[in-house]
Amino acid sequence: MTTRWTVFLLSGLLLSSLLAGATGASASDKTDVVRDLAGRVGPVIGSALACQDIARPRIQVIIDKFATVITAASSNEAERSDLVQLLDRTVADGRATVTSGQMDCRSADRQLADLERSIVRTALPPAIAPGSVAATGTSPTAAVPVVAPQVHGVTDREIRFGISAAFTGPAKELGRQMKLGIDTAFNRANEAGGVEGRMLKLIAADDGNEPTRTLEAMKQLYDKDEVFGIIGNVGTPTAAVAVPYALERRMLFFGAFTGANVVRHDPPDRYVFNYRPSYAEETDAAVRYLVKMRRIPPRQIAVFAQQDPYGDAGFAGVAKAFRALGVSDSFILRLNYARNTVDVDNAINQLRIQRVPIKAVVMAAVYRAAARFIEKTHDLYPDMIYTNVSGVGGTALANELLLLGPRYANGAIVTQVVPAVSGYSSAVLDYKNALAKYFPGEAPDYVSFEGFISANILIQALKRTGPQLDTEKLIDVLESMRDLDLGLGVPLGFGRAEHQASHKIWGTALDESGKYQAIELE
Repeated sequence: MTTRWTVFLLSGLLLSSLLAGATGASASDKTDVVRDLAGRVGPVIGSALACQDIARPRIQVIIDKFATVITAASSNEAERSDLVQLLDRTVADGRATVTSGQMDCRSADRQLADLERSIVRTALPPAIAPGSVAATGTSPTAAVPVVAPQVHGVTDREIRFGISAAFTGPAKELGRQMKLGIDTAFNRANEAGGVEGRMLKLIAADDGNEPTRTLEAMKQLYDKDEVFGIIGNVGTPTAAVAVPYALERRMLFFGAFTGANVVRHDPPDRYVFNYRPSYAEETDAAVRYLVKMRRIPPRQIAVFAQQDPYGDAGFAGVAKAFRALGVSDSFILRLNYARNTVDVDNAINQLRIQRVPIKAVVMAAVYRAAARFIEKTHDLYPDMIYTNVSGVGGTALANELLLLGPRYANGAIVTQVVPAVSGYSSAVLDYKNALAKYFPGEAPDYVSFEGFISANILIQALKRTGPQLDTEKLIDVLESMRDLDLGLGVPLGFGRAEHQASHKIWGTALDESGKYQAIELE
């Protein structure tokens, strides 16, 4: 007899013995048998899961039956959890035999078929038969999760993520677009079978872009909705509340829509990962463009900024860029407005009284306030150059300016962290095709494109983590990701000391039709 046949005949005998004597055997005897059986059945499940051509329902039947066996053999929840974790380890071992090339999928299919026949020959006694809910205390079809049951937000069918952002108020379009982009990526992944058979789900909580509401939104996502991690949170002042909450719970905080340092510590926080470049990188690119390409003297560059950590980050980036150019940052004019308002009158009054004429403004604002500032200064300073960081929401800004008239839109610059959505790179085409498929009628947007890219990076990491998903393993996988090609024209990746995937800044400027055209920043 071959070793393979010996193993599976023995597995069949062990299963028969366990099931036949389940009601009379001691608890320790039953768990010992299950432990031995898990070491034989788990690798078969794992090798089959590593092969895409093996139908998942076949594998699920084995998992379902073993769930019943584990429940029947366990005298308490701790014992059950221990057995499930043992099975998980052996499943991972089985996957590794295929992914490392030690076994091919044809052999994995034969082993699964042998195990299927072995189980079919085994009769389940009434005490623990699948139809006996009372005996097991679980649903007849309950499956053993491929992860331990204590993993927050993960089941054998689903992985839940949360997003806290403004879905009401002046910044609501940023939250809506970020969620739209993530949902687009999740829908595409789910249609292809999800990640290890689990569907990806995004749950939203509205914080109105107010940090005083962020804690409650995060609590709702973690405690009530039981999410596994956070993706795509929008805002800098809100991140100052959300990040500590996530870190206390060792929860993934991924792809936030902010370029501020609150999500960029050195060394990086273990659970915080960014796709986008920092506001310092964006404003550095903007200042260099204004000084070197447009020949604007530094003293004639001002900053229009939200009066909170978002605006602070933009202003600090400009100051840093000045210092890098060997110019003092002490004279930089900062024009403020209050968050969640469009009251820009004080900023304009400050601008009016300046002795040195201002010829360019670097803006760290959201779209409505930015549009209002441009509207009220456009005729006063007809040659003013307006540059915005990507946090403004490029598409929303274009829409706001077009409502005022083409002359307000023409020439407005936005530094972007994704390529122009009017372009034809493979990443842009993938995004637009997916958006049209899952959300017909929605126009391509820079914020939703960013959400789409961030979500796809996370999906790749989830796939590489495998069936035994937990946060620590996912973090380890993220930190090992190098040279990920999503069609952006630049490789993406992380490291233990690098939790930002991209450092690329794209320049765009609006034309009179409200369309962004690519511009060279240097």
